[in-house]
Amino acid sequence: MATHFLSEKDVERLLRNPSPVTRAATAVKVAREFDSGSLNEKQRAEAEAVFRLLAEDAEVRVREALSTQLKTCKNLPHDLAMRLASDVSTVAVPLLNFSEVLTDDDLVDIIAAGDEDKQVAIARRKQISDTVSEALIDTKRPAVVTKLVVNTGADIPDGSLEKVIDTLGDSESMQMALVHRPGLPIGITEKLLTVLSERFQAELVKQQNLPTDLATDLILKTRERAVVALSGDSGIEDVQALVQQLHDNGRLTPSIILRTLFVGDFRFFEAALAVRAAIPMANAQVLVSDPGKAGLARLWAVAAMPDEQLPSARAAIQAATEIDYDGGPGDLERYSRRLIELVLTQCDDPAVNFTREDLDYLIAKMDALPANFVAEI
Repeated sequence: MATHFLSEKDVERLLRNPSPVTRAATAVKVAREFDSGSLNEKQRAEAEAVFRLLAEDAEVRVREALSTQLKTCKNLPHDLAMRLASDVSTVAVPLLNFSEVLTDDDLVDIIAAGDEDKQVAIARRKQISDTVSEALIDTKRPAVVTKLVVNTGADIPDGSLEKVIDTLGDSESMQMALVHRPGLPIGITEKLLTVLSERFQAELVKQQNLPTDLATDLILKTRERAVVALSGDSGIEDVQALVQQLHDNGRLTPSIILRTLFVGDFRFFEAALAVRAAIPMANAQVLVSDPGKAGLARLWAVAAMPDEQLPSARAAIQAATEIDYDGGPGDLERYSRRLIELVLTQCDDPAVNFTREDLDYLIAKMDALPANFVAEI
């Protein structure tokens, strides 16, 4: 046992007091010398022999001390790294967090063994390959996958991110982790928007730093899928929170407001005008519903909406009053299609001034909706 890096006092202490504390202290000292790079080949072999003895020590605290001290050692023998990484979680975690000796195959095997503490430790590594990320995602454990998603050093392919959204997207903590993951691909951002609660949607757009036009398009697509005013899936508080966040971040544009009206999303439309005009939503609802022209016109002006788009908005509101919506099979699609048809018929009115972009948007929406729902009625 005596070596150049264990002094006579060290040897004497082990002989006289072979307690777990003494053995743990010995593990730390030998590991420090080993990691320093100052040992010659013979000394390194002797140190490795000491490590192997300590790795089999019956006392967990001894093995914990050894693992903690060797966690960043790049010259640790692979078999010894695997021995410690395969130990109980308190011993294994330091190696799993930091050791570069462990290969992707090693990590995948350890993940497959099913210990959640070890899986979380791997998910927190500084660099994680796509192979290891996939194995972690396949655990479907929220604590594990959340740690992975917030880890900016993890390489997570688009397909794996989609799997996260599909399997764990309902979890609020997972939604927040995904929202704050930098550099999400556009396709993933759009998919994520469809599962996010209302209050997280604008946060996602803000965090991903998307161009205004693209952000608007993505939000519109999500709003169109839900058509909150018709489906009743979201509370008014959620709609108001989304509108407020969009306004605070400069995203509540006249275009997005008008287009949500064109697809029958009156809650969003009324909440948006209320926020821009800095009045209670109840007041905005009364002004929008005013059968005369003064209420909407005044609200439109205070909300700093473009004068030339007021006739378009009025035409959409009038069209909506001519359509029945009963919530039956196919009624949502039929309602949307009929509303857009009626709005488009206003194009011949000289007072109605649609922008080219809005016309293209409405026509695209028409093309995307089935033409006949008679069989479903």
